[in-house]
Amino acid sequence: MTTTRRTFLALAAAALAAPRGAQAAPASRLLSPRWTEFGAGEDPEAGPWAEFLTRWRRPGADGVARVDYAGAKAAGALGPLRDWIGAMENVKPAALSRPAAFAFWCNLYNAETVALILEAWPVGSIRDIGGSLFSPGPWREARLTVGGEALSLDDLEHGILRPVWGDARVHYAVNCAALGCPDLGAAPWRAEGLDAALDEAARAFVNHPRGAEVEGGRLVVSKIYDWFEEDFGGTDAGVIAHLRAHAEPPLAAALEGVSRIAGSEYDWSINAA
Repeated sequence: MTTTRRTFLALAAAALAAPRGAQAAPASRLLSPRWTEFGAGEDPEAGPWAEFLTRWRRPGADGVARVDYAGAKAAGALGPLRDWIGAMENVKPAALSRPAAFAFWCNLYNAETVALILEAWPVGSIRDIGGSLFSPGPWREARLTVGGEALSLDDLEHGILRPVWGDARVHYAVNCAALGCPDLGAAPWRAEGLDAALDEAARAFVNHPRGAEVEGGRLVVSKIYDWFEEDFGGTDAGVIAHLRAHAEPPLAAALEGVSRIAGSEYDWSINAA
């Protein structure tokens, strides 16, 4: 094998292992000061999104929530979902309260992700949609327009949600349609009760083997804690402290004496029912 070919294959392997379609974790960098402005407005109407979740989200006995994409597409659910997303693009986030704006961006992210899967269905992984060899997936493509600004899913997550709120729990609020990702919620995010709902989502993921698992004293965590370590304290100790803060008794006991992370895993398979 030539050196050129070995280099190419090494780069390709690195791309396939990377988060959110990028070769390195996207940095948390404010897209524009305009997204830091808030008002007193309440949650935009999310009835169609709530109806979609109620009808097509499928909680599993294994603790993983999946989506019946095949059934939803066959039933024509994409049209109403796209209509709702279009209505959300006309919302003015600066008029919303701070918690309502957080909920708005997370709902928009999740609904757009589901719509992308429905448009491409059948598909084995979201990483098979759009992008390129070294940046697989649709995350960098500007598919939404809010306030006259074209935005990608990466813009929503890494250019608005992470830098504006500075809350690691955002990683439990947005769903990338993969089995390794924290579950798509059973209902739209709302300003009322947001903090408690985020804590509940964090507990659900942290205490599931996808989030953290200790076997023989070795702690293996989701790659989310590796890719976005800066959001969880920036060190193994910071990540472990975050896990302990949300751990239920069995995991809390297993984490006693654990001081380092032995490895990380992630399943990019589609979260299809």
